[in-house]
Amino acid sequence: MDTEEFHLPRSRAMNERLHALVPGGAHTYAKGDDQYPEDLAPVISHGRGAHVWDVDGNRYVEYGSGLRSVSLGHAHPRVTEAVRRELDRGANFVRPSVVEVEAAERFLATVPTAEMVKFAKNGSDVTTAAVRLARAVTGRPRVALCADHPFFSVDDWFIGTTPMSAGIPESTTELTVTFPYGDLAATEELLNRFKGEVACLILEPATHTEPPPGYLAGLRELADRHGCVLVFDEMITGLRWSEAGAQGLYGVVPDLSTFGKALGNGCAVSALAGRRELMERGGLRHSGDRVFLLSTTHGAETHSLAAAMAVLATYVEEGVTARLHALGDRLAAGVREAAAAMGVGDHVVVRGRASNLVFATLDEKGQPSQRYRTLFLRRLLMGGVLAPSFVVSSALGDDDIDHTVDVVAQACAVYRKALDAGDPTPWLGGRPVKPVFRRLA
Repeated sequence: MDTEEFHLPRSRAMNERLHALVPGGAHTYAKGDDQYPEDLAPVISHGRGAHVWDVDGNRYVEYGSGLRSVSLGHAHPRVTEAVRRELDRGANFVRPSVVEVEAAERFLATVPTAEMVKFAKNGSDVTTAAVRLARAVTGRPRVALCADHPFFSVDDWFIGTTPMSAGIPESTTELTVTFPYGDLAATEELLNRFKGEVACLILEPATHTEPPPGYLAGLRELADRHGCVLVFDEMITGLRWSEAGAQGLYGVVPDLSTFGKALGNGCAVSALAGRRELMERGGLRHSGDRVFLLSTTHGAETHSLAAAMAVLATYVEEGVTARLHALGDRLAAGVREAAAAMGVGDHVVVRGRASNLVFATLDEKGQPSQRYRTLFLRRLLMGGVLAPSFVVSSALGDDDIDHTVDVVAQACAVYRKALDAGDPTPWLGGRPVKPVFRRLA
């Protein structure tokens, strides 16, 4: 039985205030307190580098910062200074600012596989724009998305395929079909079944597993042969896989791609990029029907574009992607060693590319378990580690990694006790954490 005391009274009170005012108590479902052990969902006061402080005064080593968006660490001086320079110059104008030109040039120099770019605020803005553009260019109604990737957009074409589909007409959802990652034969079968109907294939080019040899090139060939648009969602892979994203690393060029998250180091900026022939359909210099591609009031906000430029420059000049991989390698090795030493190496499992690590918590039968995840998260929090994933930022130091591994070892010792007891309940401290996508609250 757990006898250690760890309470977050101010965070708990703040969470109650949030729920009274904000549906779900957070502005992103993945940040909800249902994702954390009961009464142990810290509300953040501030952050610096790889550390955050909650309103109760506790300091944590933080992973997955800002849902993977803060990859350089909080309040990164180069980004902060770039933003500060723009704040006194105005944030938004009735005509394009010079910053828009500079940001587009910097982005396209960093991601040379793209020929044009348009900025927005959220990932959903640009993935939906990519889908609309693909439909307009091909004249086809259906969207084919990768079923093995958890999230593409808050818009109906995707959310209708999830368990949280309330409010979305079935007629909309019927136009979205799915294909499995890594299986070219199944994808070709899908394209033949809906011959001439599929506007685009949209997927994350890589996630927790590397693409099988020849897979992305095979998708490129399938898309070309069937006349559909190939879209890479690079929200996560952009910058973390290479400065030019997964397309730059694997050498397969999509027709369209979408970037965000790491691009702004926490500032609100996303990008739709791609081939000029397609992108121009959303512009003014063509003779076809106009496509309402992206038209956002705040997409050209000057300080967010300045942040993006600073992020891109920092990645290229300081070799940030390589550092993320080195830190991730060190962390993964330490966690695996600690788990094995405590006899839970088959139950606490680290997966993914070193720059984008996640962990699985498996039960006595080797099945994914929300109850064991609750036990694990609770012990991490008690040790000063806030880690819904093990996604690193470049602000982490070796001492942060070492501290994390020590706390993981302590958590794994409790994990072993729970496995031996055949029941983690005494160590949960309340209800288990819940999956984001579920039908009932």
